[in-house]
Amino acid sequence: MFKKTLFALGLSVIAATAMAATEGTDYVKLDKPMVNAEGKLTKIFSYDCPFCFKYDVGVDPKVLPRIEKELGLAFNPVHLETKGKYGRVASEFLAMCMLKDKAAGVSIESKDSLFKKAKDAIYQAYHKKGERWTSGEAAFLKTLTDATGISLDEFNKAKNDEAVKALCAEWKTSYDVAKIQGIPAYVVNGKYLIMTKSIRNFDGMVNLVKELKEMK
Repeated sequence: MFKKTLFALGLSVIAATAMAATEGTDYVKLDKPMVNAEGKLTKIFSYDCPFCFKYDVGVDPKVLPRIEKELGLAFNPVHLETKGKYGRVASEFLAMCMLKDKAAGVSIESKDSLFKKAKDAIYQAYHKKGERWTSGEAAFLKTLTDATGISLDEFNKAKNDEAVKALCAEWKTSYDVAKIQGIPAYVVNGKYLIMTKSIRNFDGMVNLVKELKEMK
C-alpha cells in the first residue's frame, strides 16, 4: 500500500512538473503589458503571414472555443499593419469591421461576422489563390468590399471615425510584441507571450494558456 502511495505521488509530481511552464522556453513575460488585453487571449497576425494563415485554419478552430468556454478568455485578434504591402489599409478595414460586429452584437468568430468575412477573404486570396493585388490598393479593397458588402464610400468615411482610428492606434503598439518571436503571437492577459515553438498539440496549448492565465 505504501509503495502504491509513493508511486501515485511520484506520478503526481511528474505530471505537475510536466505542466509547469518555463519562462523563456514556453512563454515570455512582457516588459510592458498590452493595453485593453486583460481577460483576453490576444493574437497578433497579418494577412501577409503564411504561419498566421496556417494557425487560423488549423489551430484556432480547435483551441479558441475551448479557451473561451473552459478558461473564460475572450479572443482578441490584432492586425499588424507593418507587415504586407497593404497592411495599413487592411488594419483600417478590419478595425472598422470589428467595431461594426461589436455594435451589432455579433461574435467575430461567427460566420456572419464582417471581421471574419474580411479576414478570410484576404487570407484565401493571398495564400490560396496567389493574389498580390498588383494593380493597387483599389483592387485590394475590392476583395474586402466584395466579401463584406460594405461599400468603398462607407469605408472611406468609417476609417476617419475616431473609434476606428483609436483601435488602429492601439493595434500599432503590438509591433513591439510581434518582433520578439514573429507572428502569429498569442498573448495571455496582455502579459504573457506564448512561445509557439514550444506548442506540441492542442491540449498542450490550452493547458499552457490556463497556466499563464492563473499567473499574476
